[in-house]
Amino acid sequence: MWGVTDDEVARPYPCDGVFTGPTVEWFRGVDVDAEPAAVFRWLCQLSVAPYSYDLVDNLGRRSPQRLTPGLERLTVGQTMMTIFELASFAEGEHLTVRMRPGPGRRAFGDLLVSYAIHPAEPAEPAEPAEPAGPGRSRLVAKLVLPTDQDLRHRIARPLLAWGDLIMMRRQLHNLARLAAQRGNVS
Repeated sequence: MWGVTDDEVARPYPCDGVFTGPTVEWFRGVDVDAEPAAVFRWLCQLSVAPYSYDLVDNLGRRSPQRLTPGLERLTVGQTMMTIFELASFAEGEHLTVRMRPGPGRRAFGDLLVSYAIHPAEPAEPAEPAEPAGPGRSRLVAKLVLPTDQDLRHRIARPLLAWGDLIMMRRQLHNLARLAAQRGNVS
């Protein structure tokens, strides 16, 4: 877990209950200085780029730094970040992706990620965090993997966990930074 509260971990997410057996769950979260609608609009950009380390996971192409018109028109089943497909979404609330069949799934097994957006809750007075309020959001990603996958996937899981932590941390921070910028529509 990284950057999430106990309340965020306890919330239900769209990726819950998809796998019938036991699962592994990972959480990551960031504060965003933008309304949930702006954050969601940037999540739609995941259909064209991963927004993490472009040299590694985008073949060296820079993820767009301005919103691309039309990407907010999502369709379940469409490709996201090259190796995922859109499993479900609710405008302004969440976007959930699932690993597509192919090299990624062969290497790491099946997995789902829900990117959930919540209005930021006011910070407790004793917390040093920035004050929450209107115009602020929380972007929380929950990853779910079944534990009953084959041996190669169980062996690869620690590599996936560390790699994902590094890549998703960068991704969430990039999306938060871009959502906080005003007037960045192409």
